[in-house]
Amino acid sequence: MPSVSRAPNAALPRRLTIWAGLGAVALALSSLSAFARDHALMINISPSLPHWAIWLDRSAQPQRGDIILFDPPPSELLEKHFGKEPKPFGKHVMGVAGDRVTQNNRIFYVNGKPVATAKTHSSRGEPLELGPTGIIPPGCVFVATPHKDGFDSRYAAIGWICRQRIFGVGRPIL
Repeated sequence: MPSVSRAPNAALPRRLTIWAGLGAVALALSSLSAFARDHALMINISPSLPHWAIWLDRSAQPQRGDIILFDPPPSELLEKHFGKEPKPFGKHVMGVAGDRVTQNNRIFYVNGKPVATAKTHSSRGEPLELGPTGIIPPGCVFVATPHKDGFDSRYAAIGWICRQRIFGVGRPIL
């Protein structure tokens, strides 16, 4: 009986290609998941920042000049103006841990440089208590905006913004 030679298995390269493709898809999905965990697109509805779209990087550490998005601390004044569950606030970091914040005639200074002026009353007429002064504690920042009605570290109801309240650093995109 004549011997029959078999051709190499043609299905093997195809199987390897399929497995390699599935591995690449799994790796891409894993990377996308990690990216989504650390990043988000935030829409700003407040007039205190001129940008309406902000790209949030949750892994970045806030530096002076950055925009951060944070959960404002609960207060009666905040609830009156923004409701029981206010949206995240976006403000500029004016001072970082170790900087000295001072205030004179409602003008706030960081390391001797004027950064913001505090109003005496809110847009609804409530008196506004001044925010903290002194050395900014570790893990905290002093935030403000140039907007006349910005509600930020100038006021006691906001104060220092510390690490546990910070969602991340925002980069304006629009």
